[in-house]
This record gives sequence, structure tokens and C-alpha cells, in this order.
Amino acid sequence: MSIPYYDAVSHHAARHPDRLATYDLHTGRKHTYRVFNERIDRLAGTFRTRYGVARGDRIAVLAPNGTDTFDVQFACARLGAILVPLNWRLAQAELQGILADCAPKLLVYDVDFAERGEALAQACSIPHSLSEGAPFEAAAFDGPWLGEPVAATHDDIAVILYTSGTTGRPKGVMISHGMNFWNTVHSMQYAGVGPDTVFLCQLPLFHTGGLNVFSYPAFQCGGSVVVQRSFDAGESLRLIGDPAEGITHILCVPANFQFMAAHPDFALTNVGRLTYAGVGGAPTPVAILQTWEARGLVLQQVYGMTETSPLMLMLDKQDAIRKVGSAGKPVLHTGIRLVSEDGKDVSPGTIGEIWVKGPAITKGYWQQPETTAAAFTDGWLHTGDAATMDEEGFYYIVDRWKDMYISGGENVYPAEVENVLYQHEAIAEAAIIGVANPRWGEVGRAVVVVKPGKLLTEDDVVAHCARNLARYKLPHSVVFTDALPRNATGKVHKPTLRQQFGEA
Repeated sequence: MSIPYYDAVSHHAARHPDRLATYDLHTGRKHTYRVFNERIDRLAGTFRTRYGVARGDRIAVLAPNGTDTFDVQFACARLGAILVPLNWRLAQAELQGILADCAPKLLVYDVDFAERGEALAQACSIPHSLSEGAPFEAAAFDGPWLGEPVAATHDDIAVILYTSGTTGRPKGVMISHGMNFWNTVHSMQYAGVGPDTVFLCQLPLFHTGGLNVFSYPAFQCGGSVVVQRSFDAGESLRLIGDPAEGITHILCVPANFQFMAAHPDFALTNVGRLTYAGVGGAPTPVAILQTWEARGLVLQQVYGMTETSPLMLMLDKQDAIRKVGSAGKPVLHTGIRLVSEDGKDVSPGTIGEIWVKGPAITKGYWQQPETTAAAFTDGWLHTGDAATMDEEGFYYIVDRWKDMYISGGENVYPAEVENVLYQHEAIAEAAIIGVANPRWGEVGRAVVVVKPGKLLTEDDVVAHCARNLARYKLPHSVVFTDALPRNATGKVHKPTLRQQFGEA
């Protein structure tokens, strides 16, 4: 059997067969590259001979985090097929919309989702389905060998990741082999991913942060990936602090670092032994960065999105303290512009929307040429994120462009106000939304979670903001709640927040 140039697992199985490839914390299974490679090849053989999966066909996976998803991912690559990881937290109707859009030949589902999986397969007329229990393991250990793999190019689609839209038709972002290649290059160059990497995967594998940063690059380099079924602050701290686990790299959203810092074991954990700790997915409050820095670990901010492989901006460690709050500078062969609403480039210090261009950028959305065309201008992808750039070329993510609200003619970016709120010692969680106001058009409303044992009033919150912000940015009202609504990756879900607390 010839080995395709993009098939790193075969490569490392030939050179380092006994090196650890995957460790599934939920099942306790550890697979070397030899075993990993054999499972992939037998699965691919099963997919081809039993289910007729061919080049270009889609295989959807409905499962919590686990190493089986990686088996399917690389089996797809050897068949020229396309992996479609599904967000299992979505409602059945939402999943039906996605499956109708991508029309998979095969649905692989976790045993815990058997009822949902079979219902989806029937409702969407999916030709074949496979449970991740005994049938999946039988295919992985005793299935037929694939034989000759399908040749592919960098332009061929490897994965379709559906973005977490709240209305309208779901958008399937097409991830090519070339995008995965560039993501690996960026991960090696700016995060030090290599053969000695042991990456703790805590984000969902149906999300680009779990699948692509830094799981796929670690496999490309011959490193190891340790998979948590779901994020748990105490368990994450135990894994990070245990030398026997050997964790070198982590990537989390701000909420994960916030919850770990609030855990009783945080003060006892040697977090400084990590080689790299990245934080992304949302603007990170400076207070969270400072809390971890005080424990000996510098969190390096990154910025990206599903459509960009995803890494777009990365902050080097030597600049993390000096440029606290910055997401860094563009990665290799990535062009970035900050553009005003009228399509003109803005000057340093001025807020604009990020536009991005380069070989790591998606070619568009699955079977949606109109949506794809609307997302690009002369090859530049509109990200929908607002940012500024300083005189040294460092970028600072301000907020999602759509989360901005206008109060008395002034633009207010919630992340800026939230950053100030997190500096209050009694605030555990905070978010800002815009609500209608007859005089100012819109004003801010703070939604706050108070730390246990602390007391806080609306006047306290507003007074704290007044000491640090311009008057038009101050929240006009404050509501208190037990927890903020979050999506599967741990980011605050602003649509739900507006629905719950956004009445005038």
C-alpha cells in the first residue's frame, strides 16, 4: 500500500510504531500509532466494502468527545470521503437540517445516542448507520484492510464543520486538506507543536478548536492527543499538574480558564509546567490573564474562526505580558485588514471589521454559492469580528461586530465593558447586552453572577464601571442570575442572554 503524502498516521506508524497516539480518558483506552493506523485502515476498508463509501461521500459522526472520532476522520481521508462532526447538543430538528444539507452516506453514532441516531437516519433517509459500540469496534479490529487509498490534493475537502448559527439555514464550512496543512504549519511555528507534544483536548471535537487546535497538528507531528469527554475544571487541573500525564499543550476558551482559576485545587496545581497554554474563542478579560500569570503560566491569546483553519492571529510568549489583551500578529501567509462599514481600511487605533485572505482560508460554504459570495470581497473573507491594531502591528479583538450596540450615537462594544466588570472582586461571571431605550436608542444591561459569599448591588456595579469607563458605556441596569447561558464550547451565548434578559 502506498502512503498518501497527507496521511501522517501511516508515516508515524512506520517510523515510530510504539509511540502513543491517542488516550481516551473516558474509556481509558491508549492506542499507539501502530494500533491507531490499523484501526483507521480497517475502518476505511469496512466503510468502502460494507457501506459503499467512495470519494466525496460524507460520513457524519454524532458522539461526545472520544478518540473514535479521530479514527473516522483519518479513515475518511484514506477514502477521499468527508467527515461531518455533529454538535450533539443541537435539537433534533436542527440536526435534521444539517444532515439534509450534507446528505451523508453513513451516520456513525455513540451508543448513548442510539435512539437519536436511528431516528435521524430514518428521518433523513441516510443509507447506512453504525453504532460506536461493539459494531464499531468489530470494524476497527476485524474489518477488511483498505488496500489502496484514494489520492487527494490540498484542494479536496476533508471536513465540513457547521457553524453555530441561531437562525436560517445552517452553514457548512468546507475544510480542505490544504487548510489542515497550513494549520499544522502555524501550530508548529507559533505554539511549538512537535513530536514531544502531549495535547489535552478539552473543547468539543465538533468544533474547530477541538478538532484542529491542536489535535490534528499533533498527529501530523507524531505527538499524542489526550481527550476529555467533557470539560471538568478539577480533572483538567489534575491532568495539567500530574507529571506522569506529561501534558504539554492546552487550548481553552476564557470560561475554561476562569472556572479552573475558581477551583479549590488551582492554588495547589503546578500549572507552570505546561509548554503552551492558548486562550481564544472570545475576548479574554485581563483579570483572567493576570490570575494565571500570578500562578506562573502566561496564557497566550490566539484568534481564529472555523473558516480560517482556524489560526489567524497568535501572540508570541515574549510579548504576552507587554501586550496583554492582544491576540498577536497574523500567522504565516495570512493577510489581514481592518475595514470600516463603507469598505475602507481604517488607521491604527480605529475599530474596524477584520477581513482575512490567504491559503488557509475556506473556499466557502457547502452547497451555498450565494452565502459564499456574500462572505467575500475580492477574495477577502469578512469575519464579522471588530478589532483595532496598534502602531506596532498587534491586533486587539474588540467584540463580535453584531454584538455592538449604539447608545446615543456612540458605538459600544460589550467586551470592553465586560473586561471592566471582571476586575470587580465580587463578580464571578458577567456579560453585557444592549436593550432598547426611548432616549438613547439602546443602553447597556449587565447580567452578573456574584461569587459565593459576596454581596453586590446594582449601584455597586454601576459605580465600579463609572470609575473605569466613559459615561455612555455604563450599564443602565443590572440583573443578577445564578449562571450565564453558554454554548458547547463554553462561550457566553448572547442570543439566549438577550432572549432571557433583553426586554426593555
